[in-house]
Amino acid sequence: MSGAQDREPMRAGRELGAGVVVLSTVVALISVAVGALLVVAALTGRAAGPWVSPEALSPGLLGAAMLGTSPALLTIGRAGTWEEVRTLAWPLTVVLTGLFTVSLVNGGDLRVVTGGPILLVMFSLGWVATLALLAAGALVALALQYRVPAGPPTPRTTPLPAWSKPLLALLGAGWSGAGAGLLVAPGFWGALVPWQVNRADAHGLGVWALALGAGVLGSLAEDDLARLRPALLALPGVSLAAGVVLAVRAPDVDWSSGAAWCLAGLVAGLLVTGVSGHLLLTRHRATASAPASPSAPLSG
Repeated sequence: MSGAQDREPMRAGRELGAGVVVLSTVVALISVAVGALLVVAALTGRAAGPWVSPEALSPGLLGAAMLGTSPALLTIGRAGTWEEVRTLAWPLTVVLTGLFTVSLVNGGDLRVVTGGPILLVMFSLGWVATLALLAAGALVALALQYRVPAGPPTPRTTPLPAWSKPLLALLGAGWSGAGAGLLVAPGFWGALVPWQVNRADAHGLGVWALALGAGVLGSLAEDDLARLRPALLALPGVSLAAGVVLAVRAPDVDWSSGAAWCLAGLVAGLLVTGVSGHLLLTRHRATASAPASPSAPLSG
């Protein structure tokens, strides 16, 4: 039989495309390897980034962000709709395209140009080539994703608590503002970073800060904890990995500056946001799945 009355109703939301799943999986696997290299090198006091850095802390934090987001990226394939992953997919695109762009802008500082140990030179060359492919892949994956027909809007089953929204807005604005400042005016804002950075470091840190801020602010737009599960996993991951690097390299940080404590607060905010979001979502599910209490019998 044919006819509009015989058609199955369109599924709510936009079905998650295979391109986004493949991209996130590939980026996660690469990030584990590269992030571990940068973090281990930083913990031992070596700056092993793709460009020359005055201190090990900046490339170490870049590696920590990569490691922290990897588990969340691997969970994207479990989602059924685009709405469940876009607060992580869009920041991922910001990171890939942003890091590729700042690597080109600061091409004179790349180790493949300045020279040095052969392993770091080859790593620098591979960094640029890999980012070029991944950034292009991210743009293509997003374009294909938005070609997927969208059904009716998915209902919001677990709205954010009202008390959390001002705090999320403050956290997201803090990360976004820091990222924008480091990208637009690296000389001025880089001087406020509580350790020594050059322009390439300021740009790289700015890309990650902007992506984190975009993800947090995006959660306000979604206003549904059920849609934020992958992103909620990424936030504490980044916080814990960055916290380890900052703790081990604490002597390199000027803790007498207000910027150092602002950074510590922003990093802690990611952890609190992710953990509290998971707890609220788990509590909501437990409440929703609990059997209704039987009515008390009438007495008479």
